[in-house]
Amino acid sequence: MAARRSASARSLAAQRRARHGRIGPLLEALEERYGPQVWSGPRLDPVSELVLTILSQNTADVNSHRAFTALRDRYPTWEAVLSAPTDELVEVIRPGGLAPTKGPRIQAVLAEIAAERGALDLSVLSEMGAREARDWLAALPGIGPKTAALVVLFAFGKPALPVDTHVYRVAWRLGLLPPKTDVAASHDILEAALDPEDVYRFHVLFIRHGRDVCRAPRPICGLCPLSALCPYYQRVLKGKAKAAPVPRKAPSGEPRYHDELLHGWAPRGTSAGR
Repeated sequence: MAARRSASARSLAAQRRARHGRIGPLLEALEERYGPQVWSGPRLDPVSELVLTILSQNTADVNSHRAFTALRDRYPTWEAVLSAPTDELVEVIRPGGLAPTKGPRIQAVLAEIAAERGALDLSVLSEMGAREARDWLAALPGIGPKTAALVVLFAFGKPALPVDTHVYRVAWRLGLLPPKTDVAASHDILEAALDPEDVYRFHVLFIRHGRDVCRAPRPICGLCPLSALCPYYQRVLKGKAKAAPVPRKAPSGEPRYHDELLHGWAPRGTSAGR
């Protein structure tokens, strides 16, 4: 049994090395298309980043940021959000969608932070490693691995990899994930294959590419700079997978509204957004 475990560990290590070796050329090709991606510091304080991320769950960026701005316009402090009547808070954030779920969730998270830390302050996470900080956040009510990793990455610049639908789809088509890997398992698999300094640019570049080219349900393979490195495209060539035709008006490659939000954006009502 020990021998089998040892062989399995060696196999997993070999798979990690293979993924690591493939990721470098992929990132280089994507940066040629979209430009270099470097974390330039926090766009929001950690509690604001956490609340914004909760509001962004299962909704479009423009809606979540509208809800966040409305929330900060209505309540001057996070203590005021915590003590607000829940039905009132739900109405304030209704433009973001799923407000009856997100309102109570935000208050539950704020209450837990206050109970744990004695204040609505997450600066203690700056003293933790990426995994410890992510696990601390993931222990909060309603906070999953993607939300936790987003806060750790964007608020602190620590190498925690958030895997959203775009990152997952692009990674799966590129063969960076084993068959039948779900989104939850993909966080650790992909993060283990990345050098810490590559986590931020991997996340941003894969989102950009997933939105512009490697779309659901069919990618625009005719515009893809990764086709020579992509197993999915080989299946397309053999007639075993489908690709979308190149549109008459191809994506410009220039950042759009939601792309700009990844870099230095902050809504009104925050210190960075004034």
